[in-house]
Amino acid sequence: MSFYIGDVEIKGKLCLGPMAGVTDLPFRLLCKEKGVDLVCTEMVSAKGIKYNNKNTKELLELDNRERPVAIQIFGSDPDIMADMSKKIEDMDFDILDINMGCPVPKVVNNGEGSALMNNPALVGQIVSKVSKAIKKPVTVKIRKGFTKDSINAVEIAKIAEESGAAAVAVHGRTREQYYSGKADWDIIARVKEAVSIPVIGNGDIFTPEDAYRMIKETACDAIMIARGARGNPWIFEQIKEYLETGVIKAKPDFDQLVDMIIRHARMSIELKGEYIGMREMRKHVAWYTSGYPGSAKLRNRVNEMESISDLESLLDQYKNN
Repeated sequence: MSFYIGDVEIKGKLCLGPMAGVTDLPFRLLCKEKGVDLVCTEMVSAKGIKYNNKNTKELLELDNRERPVAIQIFGSDPDIMADMSKKIEDMDFDILDINMGCPVPKVVNNGEGSALMNNPALVGQIVSKVSKAIKKPVTVKIRKGFTKDSINAVEIAKIAEESGAAAVAVHGRTREQYYSGKADWDIIARVKEAVSIPVIGNGDIFTPEDAYRMIKETACDAIMIARGARGNPWIFEQIKEYLETGVIKAKPDFDQLVDMIIRHARMSIELKGEYIGMREMRKHVAWYTSGYPGSAKLRNRVNEMESISDLESLLDQYKNN
């Protein structure tokens, strides 16, 4: 089941996709406990590292328990990307990932993220300079293309490989689609056929059956779960169980759910303080409880939460209703 990204052994096929505002250290650690094989930080601006931005430092919080871990950086200047990769290389991460898939306008309008899909020559320069600047393996996360008329994931993946990338993750949507419509898994299969480095498939994995189908249909080396893990770190152990035995593990019961939410909140507070930690937990609580009876009512009240005791009493009321 294991595969290698450069000289880093990944002991399974399951990766946690980077998500801004979601895949912080507490969430990564919880996913690690539940069986994910490779985690990735939220994306970090190379310019933010250069100018010692306070928020950037927080995004780079790492813990040995989560390894192997990838740091994902974004930017469009090959020299800044290379210099900042070198600057952080001594940190306790294993893989450096370059974001070429973010669809958010403020990133794209700077020529960063998925905008790089429109500039294959620049992709080559960035990957080449970064992979020459550091000894750790460099990977690239891309999309199917920028628009439906410019589908070039295969071309970009080949350029990344030729320029020194040790693996490529492919999200089967264009930038134009954002997260709407259906992910095209065929493009992942085509990238897999075109390159010899590991290919990680991403897009529309929400159940163990989805994971099984993606591996079968694309022959990808690993799968990356992003939105499917929000409020559901259990998805990793469920997928592992299904791939090994064909059995679908039951959803956590409500007591297990509450325990996980409280643990997540405590970890978040420890890292960020109660004020920020609890505000950031609001969206997580909504994701965790989605689909459980009475969750809509709880979601309406979750935005009033300001302390861990608010959260505990809210969950107690919810439990006893």
